[in-house]
Amino acid sequence: MSTSSSRPVLRVSEEGRAALSDLLPTEDPVEFRLQGVPIAVLMRTPGHDEELARGFALTEGIILNPKELAEVKALPGLDGAGRYDLVLAEGIRVDEEQFRRNLYATSSCGVCGKASIDAVRVAAPPLPAGPVIPGGLLQDLMESMRSAQAGFDATGGLHAAAAFTGEGEFLGAHEDVGRHNAMDKLVGHLSCRRWPIGELVVTVSGRVSFELVQKAAVAGISVLAGVSAASSLAVDLADELGLTVAGFVRPGGFNLYTHPHRIA
Repeated sequence: MSTSSSRPVLRVSEEGRAALSDLLPTEDPVEFRLQGVPIAVLMRTPGHDEELARGFALTEGIILNPKELAEVKALPGLDGAGRYDLVLAEGIRVDEEQFRRNLYATSSCGVCGKASIDAVRVAAPPLPAGPVIPGGLLQDLMESMRSAQAGFDATGGLHAAAAFTGEGEFLGAHEDVGRHNAMDKLVGHLSCRRWPIGELVVTVSGRVSFELVQKAAVAGISVLAGVSAASSLAVDLADELGLTVAGFVRPGGFNLYTHPHRIA
């Protein structure tokens, strides 16, 4: 399934109105099951669904490390919807109902559908020391991520998350109509390749939200940087968990909100 779809639009400008065809980011549902039990329906951009599933399992605390997930099994879907079963490794036991959502999660809100305030907060392990990177490198990383945003260039409607080593080596980027999905796809991508997530820097194309901080911390990421601002709750959580958060990373400078010792 394509990541973009063509639709007719009426373009309105100072010169008047014109009928055109425009590319829009595709948004479709995907259902995740855990050992056969439905636990979540996400609205996402199709593509890299296995990485999305693996990242979701990690950042939601369903598994503690990639080895605990034996397989992401594709299931028959209806009306183009994807369905996947998260099959745990032998000997791994979880309470499927603990992770079940009452509703679906929209592309703009990944915590939506959780049954209680307590369920929103996922326990994060202690973060590693992480990399220490030159401050000027952050702007370069943002430029590298922007260069990898082919979907955004085509549609103007996709968020991105990218990963780099502490020396600035580009390790990959993923796009999605939901920023939390882009993060999960990236985490799934990194986990499949066994890269040391705690030594990496992750950049995101928009604001740094509570959910992105939580997903980063649960995955073991210690440096998270965004193009836009961080929310108050995101900063409070990052400060509590030991995560370095930078915002407004643009040519000319950036804001360091928490744990600045990792930025030289």
